Amino acid sequence: MARPRRLYVPDIPAHVVHRGVERRPVFFSDSDHARFLDLLCEGSSRYGVAIHAYVLMTNHVHILMTPESQDSISNLMRFLGGAYVPELNKRLERSGHLWGSRHHSSLITDPHYLLACYRYIELNPVRAGLSRHPGGYRWSSHRGNALGAPNALITPHEEYLTLSSTREGRLRAYARLFEPETIASSKVTEEAARFRRR
Repeated sequence: MARPRRLYVPDIPAHVVHRGVERRPVFFSDSDHARFLDLLCEGSSRYGVAIHAYVLMTNHVHILMTPESQDSISNLMRFLGGAYVPELNKRLERSGHLWGSRHHSSLITDPHYLLACYRYIELNPVRAGLSRHPGGYRWSSHRGNALGAPNALITPHEEYLTLSSTREGRLRAYARLFEPETIASSKVTEEAARFRRR
């Protein structure tokens, strides 16, 4: 029986999570992280997907993205699997599956949740104990979104752009979302909790 098609809507952002098989590692070195990001950049351009936020953890990835067409995200994820996995298997002299079941996704239809999703994604390394602050973790979009570090992969979503009329103001406003008192006063949404359990 054919698997049901993923439902994506052009211009509606989606939070995508992909985990390693049995939650095993999918990245084994800095070069693996860097290669995945190179492929993500290539694939997002090829298939018409704007990347807003991401984090590459040891055994999974989170990506917030907006597709140009209904098939853009599915094509991108297929491209990533088809390009990254064979290269990794060859280098590590391994075989078999790397990723678990198909990626999980959730459409972000509430604009008020969008920035919370940005924050949820970029706080993953802090929650996992890999960094004391999201800016200290190399393999995420946080340095670009909060500190202005060059990152050709990121396309700011229009909700991010409404934070301020200037680039400097946006960076300051976004960085404030990650201050301890802001985090402590915000509620974890059901959506974020659902993804955390996966």
